[in-house]
Parts: sequence; C-alpha cells; structure tokens
Amino acid sequence: MAKSFTGVVTSNKNDKTITVTVTTHKTHPLYKKKYISSKKLMAHDEKNEAKMGDKVVIAETRPISANKKFVLTKVLEHAAITHQEGEA
Repeated sequence: MAKSFTGVVTSNKNDKTITVTVTTHKTHPLYKKKYISSKKLMAHDEKNEAKMGDKVVIAETRPISANKKFVLTKVLEHAAITHQEGEA
C-alpha cells in the first residue's frame, strides 16, 4: 500500500512539479514533550492544478525523477489568498 500525506503547497514554480510541506506532531520518547516536525516533498502535478497555499493529498509512487517520488492525488482546499508576483 502506498503512503499518502496531507500538506500545504509551498512552491509551484516548476512545470508539473509542486513542493509540499508536510508537518507531523511527534512526542519525544524520553521527555514526552510534543514537537512539530516538517518535511518538504516534491510531487508530480500533471495538470498544474495546485497553487501556492493549497492543502493537498500526495501519494507515493515510482520515482519520476531524481527528487520526485510522489504524485498529486487531490486538492482538498484552495488557498484563500492567491499569490501574485509583482511586476518589476
């Protein structure tokens, strides 16, 4: 069974590629303090449908490139504010 993660899109600048930040809550084994761990994963987005700030689900798949080992499954919710780069 393939692993699936829920995260937030932090970058969609590359064509057909998104960078997703997945945060998990962990507990320290000795001190029992809860802390947050985050990891950036690159995922394949065939239709370029995910935008920055969207909450998405990604699933594990065969290696697509050197860094991409996940594929976009679905967009759970779109970002409230869309990011637009200013003109220079």
